[in-house]
Amino acid sequence: MSLKDWFAKRKKKQLNVALVESKISGDDLSKLWDKCYNCNTQLPKKDLEKNMFVCPKCDYHFRIGAKTRIFQLFDEGSFQEIDCNIYPSNPLEFVDTMCYKKRQDEARTKSKLNEAVITGIGKINNWEVAAAVMDFAYMGGSMGSVVGEKVTRLIEDGIKRRIPIIAITSSGGARMQESCLSLMQMAKTSCAIARANEEGVLYITVLTEPTFGGVTASFGTLGDIIIAEQGARIGFAGRRVIEQTIRQKLPADFQTAEYLLKYGQVDMVSKRKDLKEMLERLIRIHSGALKQGANK
Repeated sequence: MSLKDWFAKRKKKQLNVALVESKISGDDLSKLWDKCYNCNTQLPKKDLEKNMFVCPKCDYHFRIGAKTRIFQLFDEGSFQEIDCNIYPSNPLEFVDTMCYKKRQDEARTKSKLNEAVITGIGKINNWEVAAAVMDFAYMGGSMGSVVGEKVTRLIEDGIKRRIPIIAITSSGGARMQESCLSLMQMAKTSCAIARANEEGVLYITVLTEPTFGGVTASFGTLGDIIIAEQGARIGFAGRRVIEQTIRQKLPADFQTAEYLLKYGQVDMVSKRKDLKEMLERLIRIHSGALKQGANK
C-alpha cells in the first residue's frame, strides 16, 4: 500500500466515523437527552421525566403539555375529557401567509390536540374537580372561539355539579385569526366565572409558563385563589413591547411568578412537585368552610 493510498483510506474512515456521530447526535441523542435552557446542563430525558420535567441542577421548570400536566396532577385514570369534538372553523376566511384552516390542520398534527385546551372532570387525591388545561403547543395556546366555548361550558358544568373549578393556563393571548370573535371570549368566560362566584363555587387558577394577553386579562386572573408555577412568565404585553413603549429597562425578574407574588398579583407560587398537594389542601379547606356554613 502506497503512502497516498494509506492517507486516502484513513480519510475515508474518519469521514465514516464523523457521519455516524452526526447521525447519533442529530437523531438518537436528541431523543435521549434534553438541554436545560437555564443552566445548559445536558439531562437524560428519562431522568427529567421522573423529576416532572424540572431540572435537578437549577430547578428550572420546563414547559409541559396539557396531557403531561393531566398525568401529573390527576389521580390515575380519573380524568374524563368532555367536549373533545368541538373544532374551530374559519368564520372570517382569514389568510395571512397561510390560510387559517391550514394553520389549524398543522397545529392539530403537530400537537395531537383538537384545540389549545383540554377540559374534563377528574380527581385530585379523591376530590372531584372540573378542570381546563391549556397547551401552548397548539398555536401558542391562543384563545379562539372554541377555547372560550370549552372553558365556559366547563365552568357551567362545575357549577351544575357543585365541584371546584380549576383553570391551568399556558397561552400567548387571543387568537388574531378570529379577530373580535376571539376577543369576545374574554367577556364570555368572565361572565361564566362571575356566575360561579355568585353560586359560591370555588374557582382556582394555576398560571404556568407562559400566560399572556387575553387569557391573563380574563379567566386566567379571576380566580378566588391564583397560583403561579415557579419561574412562569405572566403578563399582558411582552417585555420587549413594554420596554419600547415606556423607553425604560425593566428589572431582570419582571413578569416572573416571583415578581408578581412580591407585588400581590398572585396569591402563591408553587413548585411543580408541590402543586397537586397544594390544590388538594385548598379544596379540602374550602370544602370544610362550605360544610360549616351549611350547618349554621
